[in-house]
Amino acid sequence: MSTTAELLKGAAELFPDEVVTSAHVRHLDLPAGAGRFALITLDNGLDHTKPTTFGPQSLANLDAALDQVEREAAEGSIVGVGVTGKPFIFAVGADLKGVERVGRHEDALAIAKGGHDVFKRLASLAVPSFAYYNGAAMGGGVEVGLHCTYRTVSRAIPAFSLPEVFLGLVPGWGGCALLPNLIGADRAVTVIVENSLNQNRQMKGEQVHALGIADAIFDGADFLEQSLLWTASVLTGATAVERAEVDRGAAWDAAVARGRAIADAKVHGAAPAAYRALEIVAAAKDGDLQAGFDAEDRALADLIMGGELRSGIYAFNLVQKRGKRPAGAPDKNLARPVTKVGVVGAGLMASQLALLFLRRLEVPVVLTDIDQERIDKGVGYVHGEVDKLLGKGRINQDKANRLKALVTGVLDKAEGFSDADFVIEAVFEEMRVKQQVFAEVEAVAPAHAILATNTSSLSVSEMAAKLKHPERVVGFHFFNPVAVLPLLEIVRGEKTDDASLATAFGVAKKLKKTAVLVKDAPAFVVNRILTRFMGEIQNVIDEGTPVAVAEKAVEPLGLPMSPLVLLELVGPAIGLHVSETLNRAFPDRFTVSPNLAAVVKAGKRGFYTYESGKPELDPEVAALLVQGDVVLTEEQVRARVLEAVAQEIGLMLDEGVVAEAQDVDLCLITGAGWPFHLGGITPYLDREGVSERVNGKPFLANGVASVPA
Repeated sequence: MSTTAELLKGAAELFPDEVVTSAHVRHLDLPAGAGRFALITLDNGLDHTKPTTFGPQSLANLDAALDQVEREAAEGSIVGVGVTGKPFIFAVGADLKGVERVGRHEDALAIAKGGHDVFKRLASLAVPSFAYYNGAAMGGGVEVGLHCTYRTVSRAIPAFSLPEVFLGLVPGWGGCALLPNLIGADRAVTVIVENSLNQNRQMKGEQVHALGIADAIFDGADFLEQSLLWTASVLTGATAVERAEVDRGAAWDAAVARGRAIADAKVHGAAPAAYRALEIVAAAKDGDLQAGFDAEDRALADLIMGGELRSGIYAFNLVQKRGKRPAGAPDKNLARPVTKVGVVGAGLMASQLALLFLRRLEVPVVLTDIDQERIDKGVGYVHGEVDKLLGKGRINQDKANRLKALVTGVLDKAEGFSDADFVIEAVFEEMRVKQQVFAEVEAVAPAHAILATNTSSLSVSEMAAKLKHPERVVGFHFFNPVAVLPLLEIVRGEKTDDASLATAFGVAKKLKKTAVLVKDAPAFVVNRILTRFMGEIQNVIDEGTPVAVAEKAVEPLGLPMSPLVLLELVGPAIGLHVSETLNRAFPDRFTVSPNLAAVVKAGKRGFYTYESGKPELDPEVAALLVQGDVVLTEEQVRARVLEAVAQEIGLMLDEGVVAEAQDVDLCLITGAGWPFHLGGITPYLDREGVSERVNGKPFLANGVASVPA
C-alpha cells in the first residue's frame, strides 16, 4: 500500500504548473478561557482573483499541517483546530489544469485517494475541528469543511457549490458520502445534482446555513472573530450545536429517485456523472462512510478517464478563458467611449436590448419606432422590468429612479440620435427595411457613431453597402432571451474598420456578454449550425419518419430541449425565414421544408400541444403533414443529423467563419445552451468518429477535450 505522501508525490509529477496552496498553522488563545487553538489558513499567496485550489502539492502541504496539529492534539496542547481561507476565498476545489494531463486510471485513482486520505484526518483528530467558510467555496473546498466536526459560514459568501456533476465528475472527496449524512438525502441531491445541472447554480451564505451545511452564520466584516467566539462557546459547553435528525427511511429513496428524474430531464442518460453521484448517495443510506469514500474514489477515477469530464473541462475553459479573450478582436485601445445609446424599434427584442444597455452601461438610452404607441409600450416595458428589480431588492429606489430617467422614447430619429455614440437596430428581418433604417440613422447620427444590427442571418456588408460610411457598421447578434444567453456574435462586415470593431467588443464586455468574432457569412455560427441540424430533422420527417422517432433520435446528445420544442421557442416563422435565407446561399445543403411552411401558413406556434402537461403532436399539425414513405430508425436519423452538422462545421472552418473549432463550441454553449458534457459539439463528433468519417480528420487535437493518448 502506498502512503498518502507517496501517492501525492507521484501525482505532483503530473501537475508541473500547479499554483501551490500553502497551509499556514498559527496558534491563538480562544476567548472566555476556552484554551489554545490551532488555525490553518489555506492561501496560494495570490489575490482573490486567483482562487485557492487543491493540487497534489497543495494537498501535501495540508497533510503536513495536519501532521503538526495531530501531534499537538494528541499531547493535549490544543483544544481544537480550525480551517479558513485567504480574504474572500475559502477554497474552490481541485486544480483541474492537471487533471487534463492524466492519462492512466491508476494516476486518476491516486488523485482521488490522496484527497480523501488528507481530508478525513480532520475527522479523526483527538480534538474537535472547525471549518470557517469565509469566502467562495466550491468542490473540494466545500468537502474539506464537511470532514470537520463543525462549520460556520459568512453571510457575504457569493458562491458556494458542489459543481462536479456539471463538469462531468462526482463530488469525490467526501461530498457524496458526507453531505446526505449531514443534511439528509433530499437536500444533498439538491446541492449535488439539481444545482449542478442547473448551469452550476451557486448558493449564498444564508442558503448554506438554512440547509444545515453550516451550524452558524456571521456577517462578513468580523466573520473570523465571531466564528472564534462561537467556537469558544461550543468548546466550553455554553453553546450546544443541534442538528435535525436525518431520515434514513423512504424519504432517502425518494430523494435519489427525484435526483434520477432531474438527471433524466437534463441529460437523458447521455452523461454518466449525475447517475454515479446518485449511486453513491443511495449507498450512503446506511452511514458507512469508508465504503462511500471508496465508491467516490472509483467513480472519480473512472470519470477522470472518460470523455465527459474532458469535454466538461474543455467547455469550462472555453467559457472562462477564451470567452474573456475573444480570438481576433482588435486592440482594445482603439475603442471609443459610449455615452449614449440609440435603439431603433420598440418591440420585445428592442425593449430587451434597451434594458440590457441601460442596466450595464447606465447611460441614456433612447428608443424610436414608427408610432408613439409602440414607443410608449417599449419604454413601459423597460420601466416595468426596473420595477421588478426594485421589488426583488436587486436595486434600491434611488437606482430605480435614476435608471427610469435614463430611458426615453422619441418619434424623431434626429432628435433621439444626434448625440448617440452607438445605435442598434432591432427591426423586421428584411434587407430593404434594414437598409432604409441605416440610411435614416446615418443622416442624423454623429460621424463617429457605431451602427449595429441585431440581424440573425442577413449580410452585414450588404446592409452597409449603400451608406457613405460603411466602415462603422457591425453585426451585434444577441440571442433570445437576451438577459439569459451570454453569447454575442460580433460580425465584421467587408468594410468594418478596427475602431468600430474594437468599440463593439468594448461594449460587449461592459454588457457582460461572451463575444465571438464572426465573418459576415449567412446566418453566422449558431443559426447556421442549428438550421442545418433542424433542417435534417425536418427532412427525415418530410421523407416519412414519424415525428416521435426523429425527435427521440437525438436524445443521446442530452440537449436542453428536443429540436421541435426548440423550434417552438425560436418561432416557426423565424425558423422558416432563416432556412429560406440559407437555402438561397447554399441550396445544395439547406432545404425549405414544405411541412414547416404549412405550419407557419396555418399560424401554428409549433408542432405540439401541452394539454396533458407534456408535449404531444398537435392533431391539427398532424393533419397538415405530407410525408413520403422512407422510414428511418433512430440510429439512422442520428447518424444523418450528426454527419450533416459535422459537414457544415467543416465547411464553416474552411470558410473562416470563425478562427477555430473552439469558437464553434463556445458559440453553441453560450448561445444555444448546448451542454458542457458535450463540450459544445466538436468533441462529441470527434469521440463518436463522425468528424473522421465526414471530413477525414478530427476537429480537435488529441488531448484537447479528450484523454491524451
